[in-house]
Amino acid sequence: MKRGVSLSLVLATLLVPDGAPAQTPPDFTGKWMLVPPASAPGVAMGSAPATLSAPGTMGSGWGSDITVTQDATALTVEFTYFHPRDVQPPFKLKYLLNGAESRNTLNMGRGPQEQVATASWVGDTLVITTAHSFLNPQNGQTMTSETRQAVSLESPTSLVIETTRNAVMGGKPSSTRSIYRKQ
Repeated sequence: MKRGVSLSLVLATLLVPDGAPAQTPPDFTGKWMLVPPASAPGVAMGSAPATLSAPGTMGSGWGSDITVTQDATALTVEFTYFHPRDVQPPFKLKYLLNGAESRNTLNMGRGPQEQVATASWVGDTLVITTAHSFLNPQNGQTMTSETRQAVSLESPTSLVIETTRNAVMGGKPSSTRSIYRKQ
């Protein structure tokens, strides 16, 4: 009898799955449009109307209309930064989903600017951490700023990007929550 119970326990242990089944990460693929944040009426400052005086935010860093494509290995975000009729092509940022470094070069300002990013899953949230290097205008030394974007789905038609920027050159860190609706 002991042998039968032991054999039953061994078989039961082998047949029970180890932990929860692996979940597939959410798919952010689609065309998304920024939902303007609800804002309180501004306060008139000087001669400027209240709407012009309202403080802005830096947003997600990806623009108001974005196109996201995703497969098992990478997430690609494309958006127009300049005026649509400008000769500049849309920005296209590619992030590897295996945690490896992704390098994206943006051509703007004083020439090409390279961004180095890593992306990793924390549950159903994709966390993209991007380092931006630039020259300190005060002393000419290279400095690095870091931006962290936590991308998640609030619903199948609502994409949320919580963006945190670290403090540089004596400034304060900032955080922004942007909501996009699927088109």
